[in-house]
Amino acid sequence: MSSRINIDVVVPHYPFMPFFLDQTRELAEKFMAGHPEYVIRVSGEDWLSVPQVVHDAVRRGSVPTIAQYFYTSAQEARDARKPDGSPLFTSVERAIAGRTEILGEPVVLGDVAPAARQYYTYDGEVAAMPPLTSTTLLYANTTMLERAGITEVPQTWAGIEAACRAVTALPDGPGHAITWPNHGWLFQQSVAQQGALLADHDNGRSGRAETVHLDSDAMLAYVGWWRRLHRTGLYRFHASRVNTEVDWDANFRAFADQQVAFTLTTSVEAARMAQAGRDGGFEVQACRMPYNEQVPYAGNVIGGDALWLAAGLSPEAQDGALAFMQYLNTPRTAADRHRATGFIPVTGGTIDLLDQEGWFHRNPHFRTALDQLAANDGSPAARGALLGDFAGIQDVITSAMHDVLVTDVDPRARFAQANAQAQELLDHYNAAARGERPRGPIRVG
Repeated sequence: MSSRINIDVVVPHYPFMPFFLDQTRELAEKFMAGHPEYVIRVSGEDWLSVPQVVHDAVRRGSVPTIAQYFYTSAQEARDARKPDGSPLFTSVERAIAGRTEILGEPVVLGDVAPAARQYYTYDGEVAAMPPLTSTTLLYANTTMLERAGITEVPQTWAGIEAACRAVTALPDGPGHAITWPNHGWLFQQSVAQQGALLADHDNGRSGRAETVHLDSDAMLAYVGWWRRLHRTGLYRFHASRVNTEVDWDANFRAFADQQVAFTLTTSVEAARMAQAGRDGGFEVQACRMPYNEQVPYAGNVIGGDALWLAAGLSPEAQDGALAFMQYLNTPRTAADRHRATGFIPVTGGTIDLLDQEGWFHRNPHFRTALDQLAANDGSPAARGALLGDFAGIQDVITSAMHDVLVTDVDPRARFAQANAQAQELLDHYNAAARGERPRGPIRVG
C-alpha cells in the first residue's frame, strides 16, 4: 500500500538483554495489525551510541520519528537540533494535547507513576514517554544474616555497617560483607536520598544547570561512609583496570557465591538475584537502598529510558507515533514486558493488573522497587539531575572514588578536584549547546 505512513523508531540494543530489540519489533508487528495504515520500522543501536547515531542521521537528513534515549541523555535530547537550528524533539504531552485516545489507543501518559513522570517533566510538560524504568536496590542473603543474629534487614547506613560487622564476625563468615559497583548511578541515588543537589537551578530543572556540586556535604557523607566500610574490610571492592570500567557481573558473582551478604545493584536484577539464592541454597530478600539516617530521606531516582518524539511531523505521522507509544504502555503489553525484562512497569494500570494476577504476591522482590519509588517526595533532589555530558561527569566521579578507595588521598580534596573537572565538562557542553564551540562525541552511561 503506497499510502502507508512510515514511523521510524530507534531503540537501544542492550548486550545483557539481547531479546529487547526483537520484542520491540514483535510489538510493532502487533500494532501494525490493528493500524495497517502505518509501517513501524524499528532499528536497534548499541545503547551507548543512540544519541550519537541519531545526531549523525539528522545531519544526513534522516530524522527518526521516535528515539529511545537513556535517562542520563535527557539534556542531550532537549538540546538536540535539526540542521536549521530548530529542536529535534517536541513535548509528548504537548503533542497529545489533552486527548484521551489516539487512533483508538487509550492515552496512558497521565497514568505514569510520579517518579518516572517527574523525571521527564520540564517547563511544566512531560517531554518524553518512559516505557520502563528501574532503581537501585539492596539484595540481602537473609540465611547468612540469620546466622549472624539479624532478623530484619537494616535500612540505614549505620544499620548496614553494624550488620556487616556481625556477618564478618561469624566463625565461618565471608571475608567481606557487602559490595556494589563504583558507578555514577549509586552517587546520584545517595545524594538524592539526602535531599541534596548535583547542580544549580534545582538540579537543572528550573533552568539549565551551570554549576555542579560534586563536593557537597551529602556527597562527602556517602564517600566517607563507603571509604570507612572499605578500610575496615567490610566492603569488597572490584577494582578495574580502567577507573571508569564497571564489572557488574563480578558484583553479582560475589553475592551468588556467598562471598558477601549484601549487594547493591539495579532492580532489573531482582529475578536473577532470587534465582542465585535458589541455586545456592540461601534466601534472598530485595530491600530498599539504605540511606543516611542523619538526614531526612527524600527519595531515590529512576533509571531506564524514554521515548522522544520528533518535532515537525505531519499530523498523521505524529498521531501514529503517539499511538504506538501509548500501545507500548497499555497494561497488558507493559505487564508482559515487565515479566520478560525485569524493568519496573511505569503506569498505575499495569501495576494494578500485575497485582490482580498475583504477580507481586508470588514475586515480592519486584514489589520492592515500586515501593521505593513511591516514597519519592518529588523534590528537585529526588527527581534527579538534568545535566549535559552526564556520562562524562559520572566518569569524573567514579575516578575520584577509585582514588579515595585505593590511595590515601583526602576525600574532600579529591572531590574538590573532581568538581573542578566536572565543571569544565559542563562548561564545554553548555558552550556547544549555545553554538559557541563545536560539540564533541555524545557519551552515554
